[in-house]
Amino acid sequence: MSTQIPPQDEIAALISRHAPRNGDYTTAIGNLTFHRQSSTTESLFHAARPSVALIAQGAKHVTLGTETFHYSRMQYLLTSVDLPVQVRVVEASEEAPHLCVVLGVDIADVAALLDSESASASAMRQKIIPATRGISVSDVSPELLDAMLRLVRLLDQPDDIATLAPLVRRELTYRLLHGPVGARLRHMALASSQSHQVGQAIDWIKHHYAQPLRIEHLAGIANMSMSSLHHHFKAITAMTPVQYQKLLRLQEARRLMLVERIDAGTAGYRVGYASESQFSREYSRQFGRAPMRDVGQVRAQLSGTTAYATP
Repeated sequence: MSTQIPPQDEIAALISRHAPRNGDYTTAIGNLTFHRQSSTTESLFHAARPSVALIAQGAKHVTLGTETFHYSRMQYLLTSVDLPVQVRVVEASEEAPHLCVVLGVDIADVAALLDSESASASAMRQKIIPATRGISVSDVSPELLDAMLRLVRLLDQPDDIATLAPLVRRELTYRLLHGPVGARLRHMALASSQSHQVGQAIDWIKHHYAQPLRIEHLAGIANMSMSSLHHHFKAITAMTPVQYQKLLRLQEARRLMLVERIDAGTAGYRVGYASESQFSREYSRQFGRAPMRDVGQVRAQLSGTTAYATP
């Protein structure tokens, strides 16, 4: 008589099989990735995208500004907007590695699903929802776990991916929307909401981080007053627009030095710094070490992995 494997153990086993060594792994399903780490890590900087990251084994800290979010086995981290964060694996070993599955969330898909809701649900979502952090942690419900498990299982049925994966992704979006932190996704998808307006400002900074930032111009893009933009931007990202831009610049400069192996002066110039000394000062203040010394330390830390970081 066969014994059924608990779903939480099955998803951990599937992740472990598809991610046999430390690092990040893309899959045949769009925006679905796996992460494995067999030891704890120092904090790594990461540009988080809208996504749901479910931990099947181990634990992780994600820091946004001065706030740290802890999540572990059978919990998920929902990110509803692009955010520069620090990521640290805090529970992992060779015998029980940290295992995580990450699925990107398209806010346009969220909006489409909201448009298809019943009139009563549609009326409910029109309620004013205060702007809140773009990151939140929640326990995995049996329904959400079941849908994620069915999506991961499709990797062993490649002929079914094109037809079934979009359906399961839609179900996952539905489960997130109707879960304990779904209001954040709703708010980001509603064009009239303050979160959506801040999201437009974030999108502009993300694509123009090397350009000078004028708050009045950014407020115009978001269709908000400067004071309202400042207040709600900080509520969602835990930082001001200027601080957000600066962190994006420094993260990108760090990536350029790590991946493209360019010198600090060139990296600083490419992300928008006119002064190499100012770049070096701000970089050292953010990362705790001078640029090239820091890059050497990070290379040593990442030795043997296949990725920079994952939420």
